[in-house]
Amino acid sequence: MTLQRRVTRRQFLGATTATAGGIFMHGTVGQGADPIVLPSVADPADFFSYRLQPADRYIDSQRDNKAFAYVDGAIFLSEDNGHTWPHSIAFPSAKQITFSHILKNGNIIFATGSKLYLSTDKLKTYQPITVKAEDGSDYLPHTPQKADNPGWYFHTLPGVVSWDIKGTEIMVWGNYCNVVGGATPVNIYYSIDSGRTVKIAYAFGQNPCFQDNGSPGGAKTGTVLGNPANPVLARHIHTVAYNPVEDAFYSCTGDIDRGFGHECHWLRGVYDMKNDKWQWKVIVSDNSNTRYKCGGITFVDGKVYWISDANGPKPHDRGVFCCDPADITKPEKHTMLFNPGIESGNMIIQDGVILASHCAPATPMNTGLIISPDMGKTWAQCDIKELGKRSPTRFHEKNGEGWFRMDLRSGWVSRAEVLFLKPKERTRR
Repeated sequence: MTLQRRVTRRQFLGATTATAGGIFMHGTVGQGADPIVLPSVADPADFFSYRLQPADRYIDSQRDNKAFAYVDGAIFLSEDNGHTWPHSIAFPSAKQITFSHILKNGNIIFATGSKLYLSTDKLKTYQPITVKAEDGSDYLPHTPQKADNPGWYFHTLPGVVSWDIKGTEIMVWGNYCNVVGGATPVNIYYSIDSGRTVKIAYAFGQNPCFQDNGSPGGAKTGTVLGNPANPVLARHIHTVAYNPVEDAFYSCTGDIDRGFGHECHWLRGVYDMKNDKWQWKVIVSDNSNTRYKCGGITFVDGKVYWISDANGPKPHDRGVFCCDPADITKPEKHTMLFNPGIESGNMIIQDGVILASHCAPATPMNTGLIISPDMGKTWAQCDIKELGKRSPTRFHEKNGEGWFRMDLRSGWVSRAEVLFLKPKERTRR
């Protein structure tokens, strides 16, 4: 594959384009294109409005006009985009919530470390959910070496984790783990009954580098975790996405080769709803400095889009890419739409807007955001400096008032605040 040239900090911050005021940059088509010239940092106010969450609660997820939030000791549901919170219930472990999702019928599924819960009645009550293994037996979390590091069994990076498929909402997600929270087996989960039953769709193998010795990220000693029958190893899952044209799911994982084989894979999965069976195939495995170490996989009109957070040995094969799904394994057939020059594994596409983010430890920006208002024809990069060093992640689709929602992480994984962002209509000059 042809690699793009490395972008220096000075080039990143100082380069300009020949288009409107140095703000826009045209996408770069094809792998044989000239080296990318990055645009200057744009004024966020030119591209979007933004605001932080209310100071009194953490809004963890949203859907349409609904929002789910927590404070210390309680969880809340809003039905008017967070203006009021009429539904609530005491939940002693609220500050340990690592994941939540609002389903189409209003059910709320949420998790704390290795425990999963469901409310079906607008938070009047909630019940624990026991995950089912692939053979139908109970899939029970391991007993952690330290109780305060049980593992991030259900935490995930994307905000979009369910899709309407042939009249049924199917929820599919994979856990981003083995960084903080304790060593964790790496799994893809699914539910076809609005969260009442959650099952394992795919279980990765036993990674020798992420055993449970009580440390936050795991180690090479301790309790061995994962599926002993699967030779495919990963540190964690970056994303799971659905392509309606193929009726197939795609997942990508991280991160590097630690001496036991690649951890960076793309998988393709097909679900047989009638027989409740999955078929998964690894379609590519590669190193951490390639475009296949990525996130934000999204399908639009049959095309697959993704953004690379390549961070292995230089040169880095980074950018926002697009291709036909059949060509995922053929880099020469990929179109690079834009290269931000910084690793990023978080992206969402909705209503023609592509929104992605910088990884805070890797960027000279404070809170770096990447935006294309026109499906990749033009691009801008913005820095919300007053927010400090933050990595935006868990992008949720726009709520009923047009606001995207995202976590702001200190470093790249520890939760800090929640940001809401509304793209502005733009007219090209």
